[in-house]
Amino acid sequence: MDVLKKVPVREQDAMERAKNFEEVCLGYNKEEAIEEASRCINCKNAQCVKGCPVAINIPGFIEKVKNDDMEAAYQIISESSALPAVCGRVCPQESQCEGKCIRGIKGEPVSIGKLERFVADWARENGIKPEGAKEKLGKKVAVIGSGPAGLTCAGDLAKMGYNVTIFEALHEAGGVLVYGIPEFRLPKEKVVAKEIENVKSLGVKIETNVVVGKSVTIDELLNEEDFDAVFIGSGAGLPKFMGIPGEQANGVFSANEYLTRSNLMKAFNEDSSTPIMRGKKTAVVGGGNVAMDAARTALRLGSEVHIVYRRSEEELPARVEEVHHAKEEGIIFDLLTNPVEILTDENGWVNGIKCIRMELGEPDESGRRRPVEVEGSEFVIDVDTVIMSLGTSPNPLISSTTKGLDINRRKCIIAEEETGATSKAGVYAGGDAVTGAATVILAMGAGKTAAQGIHEYLSAN
Repeated sequence: MDVLKKVPVREQDAMERAKNFEEVCLGYNKEEAIEEASRCINCKNAQCVKGCPVAINIPGFIEKVKNDDMEAAYQIISESSALPAVCGRVCPQESQCEGKCIRGIKGEPVSIGKLERFVADWARENGIKPEGAKEKLGKKVAVIGSGPAGLTCAGDLAKMGYNVTIFEALHEAGGVLVYGIPEFRLPKEKVVAKEIENVKSLGVKIETNVVVGKSVTIDELLNEEDFDAVFIGSGAGLPKFMGIPGEQANGVFSANEYLTRSNLMKAFNEDSSTPIMRGKKTAVVGGGNVAMDAARTALRLGSEVHIVYRRSEEELPARVEEVHHAKEEGIIFDLLTNPVEILTDENGWVNGIKCIRMELGEPDESGRRRPVEVEGSEFVIDVDTVIMSLGTSPNPLISSTTKGLDINRRKCIIAEEETGATSKAGVYAGGDAVTGAATVILAMGAGKTAAQGIHEYLSAN
């Protein structure tokens, strides 16, 4: 065994998986997991833990894997994370825990994410559940949104002994985990549904089809429904567009709509009651993880797919693994390219996307080099479908129907970073509703912080 290199992870063949929605990464088996765990040198001052937004005891759980005690490994992870099978699949470990791994200085870091995934999958297959509260405290907390922030906050509060009810606007719990991330990256029945069942096993109630701000307001939850505190984890589901000519054409989607229809409403099934357009050639505008998800979904629906991104590959915000998988599957990357107009035919359908070449200039406020147009370099990419993946912002419904809840100029709720407390007493917030669109694990970290903040608030009141 070469301790400087990770144990390889098995994957579906690229050309095969490009035609199906089955999971790409097949994960470790027990022997591979134990071998990979043995690469961990069990640092006393573990930097990997500092890189984890929910502060999992990473050396602790890996030591248990090394000793073939998977149940103990799972309980260690569950002390900090409500969604280990999800995180093991979609977290950007390379920039977090694995990015801090001491093993990575002279070789490859320990494959922490794949080990977390293995442990969580083993626990699910063996019927192991997280440990709940020893006693109930008798106080009620409402959680708005059943995405990663809401599920984490609810799970942590339930473990402390609170009576928690999650209110979800859609007909199915899971938030972005069910509507935003494709099946081939995150299986819904096998993984997401089972993780939600684990949260419910702690005593958490989930009510779906409740649109807070319409069905009920936060003020009503506090004043009429007798909740002692509220956590807002409603995410950021309002898509952004470029404002270029032709964006209203038939065949233009936001990535949010495209993925929601495909993931949650199963529109990729031919007998679906809400079928999705199957373009022959698709342009996905953007370079983040959501853009990769939309592009790889369109590919599986039979389209030739172009990623159109105005910066170079070095600036792509998507995970390296997702870019690698997209390239393997045959997606075309049109980099240093920016759309200026969506062309249409006489019936108002997309008939191409006019773009201009870009070059990188001086760094902007984010530290990345600013893309600058190259004069006279316009050209047309022949497509019949365009998917805009330019980020999202929070829906203003909750903030506009709640008295005394401060928001910033981006319509995000203002909350204290250390506690999640908002300007309204007893109301806490976290995740994309506060930061704008970010990662699953950062939303989980915010939910965890808010759970502790709510506990301290209710203990003092």
